[in-house]
Amino acid sequence: MTQRYAHYTALKFARPRPRILEVILSKPGKLNALDADGHRELAEVWRDIDRDPETSVAVLRGDGGVFSAGGDLGMIEVMARDWATRTRVWKEASDLVYNVINCTKPIVAAIEGPCVGAGLAAAMVADITVAGRRARIIDGHTRLGVAAGDHSAIVWPLLCGMAKAKYYLLLCEMVTGEEAERIGLVSMAADDGKVVETALAAAEKLRDMPPAAVRWTKHALNNWLRMAGPTFDASLAMEFMGFSGPEVQEGMAALKEKRRPKFDPKDPF
Repeated sequence: MTQRYAHYTALKFARPRPRILEVILSKPGKLNALDADGHRELAEVWRDIDRDPETSVAVLRGDGGVFSAGGDLGMIEVMARDWATRTRVWKEASDLVYNVINCTKPIVAAIEGPCVGAGLAAAMVADITVAGRRARIIDGHTRLGVAAGDHSAIVWPLLCGMAKAKYYLLLCEMVTGEEAERIGLVSMAADDGKVVETALAAAEKLRDMPPAAVRWTKHALNNWLRMAGPTFDASLAMEFMGFSGPEVQEGMAALKEKRRPKFDPKDPF
């Protein structure tokens, strides 16, 4: 791998085909959950890919047949109690979405197994998203006790419509890859075990297309997401405001104790 990516420690990289770069979420034993380093690197890597003369297309996937279980609980605990960490991660969460949108190179996401949180954010704003039929997509925010910020407000209503977006985001319901394809949340579903292969085939087609035409088309289409930028910014601010409140404390406790959370039903405002 080129020196361009030598400073990354939480992400792995591979070149399975000429001019195609795999960005691999890798946290063995933790379902590729993103710790502080992983979250920061997933936000930054798209700028390096944009400037990489050896890469025409990027493929985002998880290691070991699993995409990502979302943010590491340890990182979330620090965010909930530390203002400096919370503001830094807020900026990273914003950069993660906008850097994927603004990267001139096309990005293909390959979702296998669970796909939650920051990893899900990158996958959902990628240009082509391939999901395994039994992949498990879940936004995860409201069950944790924070607003569904990250990426969902900017793209879910455009992908699957407002009614479906509200149903899955408010209730924090899981969507299988097969159902995600049916409602338009992902580009296509593939048989489990063939997800990465299918994503690489799409990446090869993109690589062999006229690059300027593809990149300008991506830029034009992503103006729909840029127009939703104020909605995304507001949702992200509401999410991170929640990290300083009592609901996230119960959400984290429930995750640790592997039980359903019991939130105070009283109207807070």
